[in-house]
Amino acid sequence: MTRGGRTSPSSDPERRCIVTGETGPKAGLIRFVVGPDDTVVPDLGAKLPGRGIWVSAGRAALEKAVAKRMFSRGAKRQVTVPEGLVDTVEAGLLARVQGSIALARKAGEAICGYEKVKTALGGSRIAALLQATDGSERGKGKLWTPEGARWIGHLSADELGQAFGRERVIHAVVAAGTLGRRVVEDAAKLKGLRGTDGGDGASGKDIGNA
Repeated sequence: MTRGGRTSPSSDPERRCIVTGETGPKAGLIRFVVGPDDTVVPDLGAKLPGRGIWVSAGRAALEKAVAKRMFSRGAKRQVTVPEGLVDTVEAGLLARVQGSIALARKAGEAICGYEKVKTALGGSRIAALLQATDGSERGKGKLWTPEGARWIGHLSADELGQAFGRERVIHAVVAAGTLGRRVVEDAAKLKGLRGTDGGDGASGKDIGNA
């Protein structure tokens, strides 16, 4: 199986990035709001009250927004950008991915371990196959991504392990469903923050996937 092509739901509302000026689905952008103290706050769940300021989910775009003071332009007033904002967003996205995987695990919708994953790939509907960046390329190459699922390959074994309550995890899958969609969406944004907007190139995986 190939690492299937990505499709964006037509129902996904679109927003304009303050850096590129391009309009795109909310799933590909990060929302910020301005707090009562005029400080820019990441709204990774897109639920905080206030006028949203949207930036494409990529490190270069966020760094430019900070360097060029584009948040003030987007807010139409002077605002304060906290130091280390880009790294804070990256850490927040990682925490969201791990949290969603942990919830999926408790719901019986996420499993880890080579043999269990291999069995799952041939069975029920899968939202994503996750493989650690520092896992064996030979071992990772023996598994495949089912059609319509995503391949996520930019988390370390330690980071995946934390989501499963273990020291290290190399292979994992998350079932299709609400939590699976959340993992895929947040992982795609995290990949952009880690400077891998062009995709994961290891092991010949399709580079267009999250």
